[in-house]
Amino acid sequence: GGPRPRPGQEVSVKVLGALEDGGLVERDPRLSFVPGHGDVVQALELGVPTMQPGEVSFFLAAFPYGYGRPGSRRFVRREPDVPPEAPLLFEVTLLEVRDDPEQQPLPPAARLRLGAQRRERGNFHFARGDFPAALRSYGLALRALDGPATAPPGPQEEEELREQRVKCLNNCAATELKLQRAAEALAACEAALRISPDNGRALLRRGQLLAQQGRDAEAALVLRRALELDPANKVIHAELSQLVKRRSPPART
Repeated sequence: GGPRPRPGQEVSVKVLGALEDGGLVERDPRLSFVPGHGDVVQALELGVPTMQPGEVSFFLAAFPYGYGRPGSRRFVRREPDVPPEAPLLFEVTLLEVRDDPEQQPLPPAARLRLGAQRRERGNFHFARGDFPAALRSYGLALRALDGPATAPPGPQEEEELREQRVKCLNNCAATELKLQRAAEALAACEAALRISPDNGRALLRRGQLLAQQGRDAEAALVLRRALELDPANKVIHAELSQLVKRRSPPART
């Protein structure tokens, strides 16, 4: 009973997922997500919006709509791994439909959880090589971290929010590089450095990108700063050595 989920609304579902041999690989008594945000497998993204609250549905999902060609390894959870190219059968109960909480004031701790969930989903897409989906998830993570709060964050929460934003921006930069968009990758690095000027990962990547653009003097300054922070980093040493060789005049014969 009740209307089906509308675009932008959040749903809560009870999910069981099984392999063809009956082995249970998914079990969540209350999984919450916004369809279209890429936070769950595509079978749920596509199937749940067709349901009404209280309805129980079964979705038989070919592997592209589950965990894809590589499957999924479980390092912590008790459920078994999902084998490569495995079709899955999902039993789904739609428990609740409500407006997207991201647009509503949330406690800082809830914003941190939502941002971490979406960043981890981006990492899942990145590992599968689905870089547009990864970039979308990282963007949604940043939007969750920057949303309205019910109260100002405390000092520890503020620091955690900063760290999460920097992680997301660094991941955006890595993803933009996979999509061969150097200008967008550089912009993501610079956004991370505005939040955390001494972030070594962002400094190194920014130096590399500046060098690729032929901005050698700027690249050298950035890489030297990165080296001050991490003197033993062999990658930074190698990048600076290449810059020195490139800028040195050829020897006369």
